[in-house]
Amino acid sequence: GFNKPHSVAYALVAYQTAWLKHYYPADFMAAVLSADMQTTDKVVVNIEESREIGLTISPPDVNRSEYRFVPDGEASVIYGLGAIKGLGEGPIEAISKARREGGPFEDLFSLCERVDARKVNKRAIEALIGAGALDGLVPDSLKQVESPIDHCRALLLANYEDAVKLAEQKARNQDSGHTDLFGMDMMVGGDNARYNHFDTLSCLSFKERLQRERDTLGLYLTGHPLDVYKAELRHLAKTRIVELRPREEQTVVGLIVAMRTMKNKKNETIAFVTLDDRSGRIEVSVFADLYEQNYARLQKDQVVVVRGSTDRDDFTGGIRMRASEVFDLQQARERSIKRLQLSLSSSALQPDFVAELVDLLAPFRGAPGQGCPVSIAYLRTDAQAEVVLGDSWRVTPADDLLERLRDRYGPETVKLDY
Repeated sequence: GFNKPHSVAYALVAYQTAWLKHYYPADFMAAVLSADMQTTDKVVVNIEESREIGLTISPPDVNRSEYRFVPDGEASVIYGLGAIKGLGEGPIEAISKARREGGPFEDLFSLCERVDARKVNKRAIEALIGAGALDGLVPDSLKQVESPIDHCRALLLANYEDAVKLAEQKARNQDSGHTDLFGMDMMVGGDNARYNHFDTLSCLSFKERLQRERDTLGLYLTGHPLDVYKAELRHLAKTRIVELRPREEQTVVGLIVAMRTMKNKKNETIAFVTLDDRSGRIEVSVFADLYEQNYARLQKDQVVVVRGSTDRDDFTGGIRMRASEVFDLQQARERSIKRLQLSLSSSALQPDFVAELVDLLAPFRGAPGQGCPVSIAYLRTDAQAEVVLGDSWRVTPADDLLERLRDRYGPETVKLDY
C-alpha cells in the first residue's frame, strides 16, 4: 500500500537530515539559511538555531561572501550577500565578477572603481555598509580603539558618496581618453589619503549601528539592544527567562521580538508578546485591561519590564507568562533608581562645566518631587569629593539623557545606583 512506503521515505529523509546536521552542521545550516534567505523571519529563526548548536554566524563581507550562505570551516557560516535588503542578483554578481577578475578589494574606493556603477549604485553601497559587509575595507590603523565597528562604519558612510563620484569620474575620463590627476591621486593613494572627513566625523551610536543592521539584514547581528542595559538588568529583574519555572511570580526584562493580537468574546483586544532577553524567549499574554493601559509601549523592538505569573505551556513544552504589570525602561528606572551619579576627573571641570551641565540636564528635569537625584563625584589621585544637586535638579532618567552624558563625559562616567 501507499502508507508504508511513504512512511519509510519520510523516515529515510529524516535520518539523512539529522545525520548531516550532526556531522556537518556548518554545511547543513548554510544550505538551510540559503534556501530561506528571501524570508527574513525564517532567516532569524535559522540563525538562532545555528547559534544554539554552537555555530558562529560571520557578518557579510564583500571579500569573502557569496550570493548564498557558505560554510567557513566546521563551526562557522559566512552571511550571504543575497540576504541583504536593497541588493539583488545584479549588484551581487557585479561584485563577485570584479572580485574574481581582480582579487580582493583593497578599500571602499577600490570597490567603487572596479564594480559596474550601473549595477552597484549609492543605495547598494549604503546597504552594504549598514550590513557590515564593508567593515574589512577600513584598515585597523583608521579605527578607533574604543568602538572600532561604529567608527569604521561612520567613516564609510562619510566617504561612500565621494568614492562613487570618483569612480564615475574615472569611468567617464577613460571613455573620453582624459586623465584627472587629482581624482587619480585619491584612487591610488595610501590608506590615509583615500579616506576623508576625519575632522567632522561623528562615531555611530550603538543603537544606530544596530538599527542599520536591522534595516538591511532584518536582524541584529553584531549586538543586541539589551547590551547597552547590561549593567541595569540584574537590578530590574532578578531572573532571566531561561531560569523561569512554572507557577512563580517573576519579573523579566526583554526586547519585544514578536507580537500578535486577537479579540475576545467581548470584542476586547488581547495581546501575545514574545520577549527575548538573550538567554531565551517567552510568550507573555497581556489581557484586555492591561493591554489598553500599555498598548503604546507594547510595540515590536521595544524593551519592556513585565511582572506576571508563569505556567507550563502544554503546546510547546516550555514556560509561558500572564502579565500583571508592564513598564517601559524609564518607568522601571523611576520606580527603582536611587540616584544618577557622574564620576568626573579634574580635566572635565572646565570653566564652562556648570553651564554645559545645566544645558544637558534642563530638558529632563522632573516635576517637583519626581525624578531621581543627581550627584557629581569629583575624583583626583590625592582626594575625592561628592556634590548632590538640589531637589530642583532631580531628573527623569531617560535614555536620551544618559546617552548625552556618556557622549560628553565618557561611557564609564555615568552610573545608575539602584
